[in-house]
Amino acid sequence: MSATPLQTLPIDQLRRRSSTKWRRYPADVIPMFVAETDFVPAPAITAVLARAVELGDTGYTPPDPGLATAYAGFAQRRFGWSVDPARIRTTCDVMVGVVEILRRVTSPGDRVVITPPVYPPFFDCIPEAGAVVERVPLVDTGASWELDLRGIEAAFQAGARAILLCHPHNPTGTVHARETLAELADLAERYAAVVVSDEIHAPLTIPTAPPRSVGASRAADDRVGPAGATFTPFLDASPAAARVGYTVASASKAFNLAGLKCALMVTADDATTAVVRALPNEIEWRTGLFGALAAVAAFSPESDSWLDAQLAALDDNRRLLAELLAEHVPGARYRIPDAGFLAWVDLSDLGWGDNPAVKVLRDAKVALHLGPLFGDEGKGHVRINFGCSPELLREGVDRVGSLVTS
Repeated sequence: MSATPLQTLPIDQLRRRSSTKWRRYPADVIPMFVAETDFVPAPAITAVLARAVELGDTGYTPPDPGLATAYAGFAQRRFGWSVDPARIRTTCDVMVGVVEILRRVTSPGDRVVITPPVYPPFFDCIPEAGAVVERVPLVDTGASWELDLRGIEAAFQAGARAILLCHPHNPTGTVHARETLAELADLAERYAAVVVSDEIHAPLTIPTAPPRSVGASRAADDRVGPAGATFTPFLDASPAAARVGYTVASASKAFNLAGLKCALMVTADDATTAVVRALPNEIEWRTGLFGALAAVAAFSPESDSWLDAQLAALDDNRRLLAELLAEHVPGARYRIPDAGFLAWVDLSDLGWGDNPAVKVLRDAKVALHLGPLFGDEGKGHVRINFGCSPELLREGVDRVGSLVTS
């Protein structure tokens, strides 16, 4: 990865932002909850958006903004994945893409598997599509989180029609192995189910090995081997995966573009491609022009060095967080993630109740994401956003630590 340092904005400038992260709470609160980052944007993105504003280029998104070709090039460079641009359509965000695909591949009342603890909107988007949530929690092996393939098979065998896969997984940061994905695809094909894979965090897979986890009884917990994490797109995991899968992706998490509204729906088989092509044109019209312009810039080779610098910064921060928790919040259990800027931390041993983020916000003035929103498995947990400067991360954890000693 590039050694170029990544810049973060000073706190006074960050507080001038108008996004949820910086407007949800008063100025005395350190916001480390919602999945926004604090980094100075990639120069190519800043340039294309500034040019659009200067030109008054604020109209409708054209039929071909160049996004499909840009993403195909990015996927080849970053994942070694050959994507046919003709099999890509756009919409406004990942969860809209998920809902629209689920509406076409399930019938009202069908069950769709999710793997909690998982991104809270998963619990809502399935009913929005007319289906019913079926929970098959991740398995905690003590060294990693893994898909419960036997539990998923049982759900398919009992009639579940789909699984909504979070890959890389939010909040644990788990990157599922190619072999696991291939076996999941085989199961889906055997039981005539489909896999909808949310791969919004994929570009943030960190290809260096993290140190051990921290927390009681975790001394032998090595997360990954010397090679670090490698992201395998679900559709590229096996021929069966290409046949049963739909991928929804975006530049929004890796490049902090959530407010610009642009996502991609990707397929790899004629039958699945026909499903996505049959979606109403209005779904594609929802793509934001600024989102499309920014995503093309993000997926261009020009932004690769910026992304590499961000991965290096996140690698440093995920390790720093382990050190800070060990020092200031003894009893916290934290397994260093394979991908992303979100940390899943178990505070159960501190006796702060099922929803410890409430106490942390009230008494330490640090806003963390509420663990129980990720499912029953999130009781006693918090999610911490470490996509910030090391200084802000230190201050946030130090504030939490003051509750341990007070």
